[in-house]
Amino acid sequence: MMEKADSVQKLYSRMRLWAFPDQYVIEPTDGSSGSSLAVSRADGSMKLIDEVPECSSLRVPKIYTVFGVVGMLRLLAGSYLLVITERESVGSYLGHPIFKISSLKVFPCDNSLRNTPAEQKKIETEFSSLLNVAERSSGLFFSYETNLTLSAQRLNDLGDESRLLPLWRQAEPRFLWNNYMLEVLIDNKLEPYLLPVVQGSFHHYQAAIGKDIIDVTLIARRCTRRNGTRMWRRGADPDGYVANFVETEQIMQFNGYTASFVQVRGSIPLLWQQIVDLTYKPKFELLKLEEAPRVLERHFLDLRKKYGAVLVVDLVNTHGGEGRLCEKFGETMQHVASNDVRYLHFDFHHICGHVHFDRLSILYEQISDFLERNGYLLLNEKGEKMKEQLGVVRTNCIDCLDRTNVTQSMIGRNMLEYQLRRLGVFGAEETISSHPNLDESFKILWANHGDDISIQYSGTPALKGDFVRFGHRTVQGIVQDGCNALLRYYYNNFRDGTKQDAIDLIQGHYIVSVSRDTAASSQKGGLEAIASFPLAFALVLTGFLFATMSLRQDLAYTIPGDNFYTDQFEQFNFLCEGPASATGITGRRLSSTSRSIFM
Repeated sequence: MMEKADSVQKLYSRMRLWAFPDQYVIEPTDGSSGSSLAVSRADGSMKLIDEVPECSSLRVPKIYTVFGVVGMLRLLAGSYLLVITERESVGSYLGHPIFKISSLKVFPCDNSLRNTPAEQKKIETEFSSLLNVAERSSGLFFSYETNLTLSAQRLNDLGDESRLLPLWRQAEPRFLWNNYMLEVLIDNKLEPYLLPVVQGSFHHYQAAIGKDIIDVTLIARRCTRRNGTRMWRRGADPDGYVANFVETEQIMQFNGYTASFVQVRGSIPLLWQQIVDLTYKPKFELLKLEEAPRVLERHFLDLRKKYGAVLVVDLVNTHGGEGRLCEKFGETMQHVASNDVRYLHFDFHHICGHVHFDRLSILYEQISDFLERNGYLLLNEKGEKMKEQLGVVRTNCIDCLDRTNVTQSMIGRNMLEYQLRRLGVFGAEETISSHPNLDESFKILWANHGDDISIQYSGTPALKGDFVRFGHRTVQGIVQDGCNALLRYYYNNFRDGTKQDAIDLIQGHYIVSVSRDTAASSQKGGLEAIASFPLAFALVLTGFLFATMSLRQDLAYTIPGDNFYTDQFEQFNFLCEGPASATGITGRRLSSTSRSIFM
């Protein structure tokens, strides 16, 4: 169906990295007959060589096993090579092996720093320290054989010429996590070293239904256009790209048939932000209201081009700061609403409360006509297209994490049942719930998916994950939600600024230059000078005590949702209120610059 042509040069799947004093040499060791890659440790320049240099008592190299070259990043005076040092096999995508990056390592090519001015050397050190954060990036996946950035439907639609192209040229740029870092390798025409990497999630399982075996895979692809952390990347940029935009594809394979269903999530596509100020829930700020129709139009023009018809499911509250965003979103949607773009507001908290998530069936009744009309991809045993997906559901809440994941899992469940009925596996009234093993595996699949996406954006697993995982709320899940809400507060205020800087740096949203950065001051003052882990820990511990006391009182009467934890933090906001720098709480921040450009 989607086999790669033999004429395409294969990617190296295993290599040996020799760390000489003056250069790194990457030697293919997977049986390939290609040339080795030499990278200068002075300036990062690259060239292909036929043989690894000889070792001597004065040139004893360290040797590493690597499984892929992620790319090269240039800073003020040095360059930095990122490679994969550990990988984990996580399954297959349409018959091709998929791997998760377990460990990244940065190899500096900065010998020239010895001859640079002290101030420039200091700034280089600050920037290069951010690469330690990049080494800990989570949810990175790749394949040596297939294009993981494209859904099954888009892969199936590739023409013969496109299938002959190297994987990096086939890739969808917005889902290519290392797009910017590959540029140097592309310029040097290093095709067998150009490994596309995707950030997101990948999980699968097999389940028996009678004598039938079905294979279900769930893939998430995170967009890099407005990538970042929860409080530091909100809303849309002027080009209509939104924060936390994730494409989720659910694939079912059975007896040679393949069914694929795609959903997307993304922040409310207006210009808005929440400036970190040590309060638990910073104020929502709408920016440049006159630009809202144009930004929204660009966003949906892009979605229609890529997915066809769009159904917007807005899950935010109708009161408070969320209410103001909801009102502006609904009002502005009138400018783009058409037969191909439909907007539906569903007040998740008001209708489902804290525990009645089964009431999402009300939402499904309202959107089932769209789902049935726009369908899903279905390929027969020969790889021939029997049906295609003509539109997409775009779901959002405020963070596009917790409420969104519960809702998307409900939609995914209904679509899987629809597909199984189409193939004759299920009877007319049969459901996933009537098969305990299938039901349990499906819940775990979506719960793990939700946790992965949440960790990448907020730093913690998803809230309400116990409902997705078990089908109902649990006391343990409620307590865990409280702990995760507190951790989110800590990360938002004391960790995510640095993480945002690292993301902006490795994805090319912040370009380092001598004139721009040597003039910048990195001195700390005011709150930044005293903010530290002990202060953060004291605030978080105080909040946890407040939440625990209230939880004991309230558990006998109700099971709270995420609004409950917001209320508890508002009780101790007086402890935290005070001015905070727009560039973050601790240390030097690139985000002050990127915030003004991208928000």
